[in-house]
Amino acid sequence: MRAIITGGAGFIGSHLLDKLVSDGHQVSVIDNLSSGDKTRIPDTVALHIVDIRDASTVADIVAAEQPEVVFHLAAQISVRHSVSDPVFDADTNVLGTIKLLEAARTVGARIVFASTGGAMYGDGVPMPTPETQLPKTQAPYGISKYGAEQNLALYNRLYGARHVSLRLGNAFGPRQDPHGEAGVVAIFCGLVARGQTPTIFGDGHQTRDYVYVADVVRAFLAAAGYTGSEEIFNIGTGKGTSVRELLAAVNAAAGTGIAATFAAERAGEWKHGALDSSRAATELGWTATTSIADGIRKTYQQLTA
Repeated sequence: MRAIITGGAGFIGSHLLDKLVSDGHQVSVIDNLSSGDKTRIPDTVALHIVDIRDASTVADIVAAEQPEVVFHLAAQISVRHSVSDPVFDADTNVLGTIKLLEAARTVGARIVFASTGGAMYGDGVPMPTPETQLPKTQAPYGISKYGAEQNLALYNRLYGARHVSLRLGNAFGPRQDPHGEAGVVAIFCGLVARGQTPTIFGDGHQTRDYVYVADVVRAFLAAAGYTGSEEIFNIGTGKGTSVRELLAAVNAAAGTGIAATFAAERAGEWKHGALDSSRAATELGWTATTSIADGIRKTYQQLTA
């Protein structure tokens, strides 16, 4: 497979890159390194340090690389930043995706898009939540990801493309960015490792569907070879884990008993989330296989190794 990963120096992207390279695929990376780490890119992989919003340069790279699949993970990923700067959020996540769609169209490449399940659905929805649920997102971030999804679906209808969107739960694991939605795992692991006190915003009973990064990578690979007609897949465990439970799991991994302090909840947050991923199980043959306890233990051990 010839592939491009946008955001390939980031958290999920670099894990996906490692897997593709180890499997012998021809891969290149587009990343502006605003949050990615250049050292994660092997010397054998071409790294194009470009912002996804630079349409002409991105188009030139895609034309030169001739990918069969573009794994699109480059994004503005912070819910809180989307609330404070919704224009930048939309410019990156919506317009940046449209520019990539145009580049991919010229070479007939499929895009596998990293959307969000956690921030998409909002509160007051069935749980676990299926893909058929209309979004009730609490933040511009969820809206921008939904807008990007809709443009992928439009290109499928208009141009006969085969793009796929993955609505990811709160991915976590080694290399995690502490500024993303699932960054709480990285933050808690780091604080507990240093013997410092974590802060929980809100009452700590809010839940998220945490999914380990290796399981997420398997979902991207399954979507790349998908031949069916579905366009959107939830990628999660189907279970919500509260922030309090998350801290307990970190303490268990560390052998500590550090208690949290509490602060006011933050704008743009939602109360509860869990994803119905039965469509991915049926269509992609994918299910999450790593438990929250095992994933946090692996994350903590790698952080402190």
